[in-house]
Amino acid sequence: MSDAAAQGSRERHIVVLISGSGTNLQALIDAQNTPALPSARITLVLSNRKAAYGLTRAAQAVPPIPTAYLGLQPYLKANPGKTRDDYDREVGRIVARAKPDLVVLAGWMHIMGDGFLNVVGGDEPYDGEERVQKPIPVINLHPALPGAFDGAHAIERAYEAFQKGEIKHSGAMVHRVVKEVDRGEPVLVREVEILPGEPIEAFEERLHAVEWKIIVEGTRKVLDEGAPTTPVS
Repeated sequence: MSDAAAQGSRERHIVVLISGSGTNLQALIDAQNTPALPSARITLVLSNRKAAYGLTRAAQAVPPIPTAYLGLQPYLKANPGKTRDDYDREVGRIVARAKPDLVVLAGWMHIMGDGFLNVVGGDEPYDGEERVQKPIPVINLHPALPGAFDGAHAIERAYEAFQKGEIKHSGAMVHRVVKEVDRGEPVLVREVEILPGEPIEAFEERLHAVEWKIIVEGTRKVLDEGAPTTPVS
């Protein structure tokens, strides 16, 4: 039986959130509807930075992938009295309206608050009284091992710790998104060795190559856990 047949001939939809150049997004674009990520399509790429090259990658994909932009500071300026949590909630609404089977944070450099998780989890409406019928799983790619170097600049911090003899290796993981930063249940974990005398640029390059693989593998793993909902057109 083919992968498509095993999935009930249904296509799974993915929303990807980005902030930068989109190399992790590109790995997903290249993998969609291939044996690496069968019966799956990215239906929206949302960025919190207007100049993010990942938006160009999405627009230049074949076929082009719809994009959206919502920056925190422009949102707050345009909506006096609104808060960061209101912004997170609005991001959740944009995502929920796309009705994805999965949300992937692929270099999304903004810590999500309760507003986002409440909307995609079905605890708050996203459009009038409309709520998601089933919580939408959200996963994140983080360039560190579970419990190590949570938050920003994980690669630099791991490299520095290696130089001090505090660690022997680092790694990358795909994990579920929860309220605590980078503390959600790991979906996939890969160790990456740091070589003695290796410049940080070389270590970073090897780690990114691992990230491009596990973001695809983790996306497929989580998609395969849930029942797809959108028939192939």
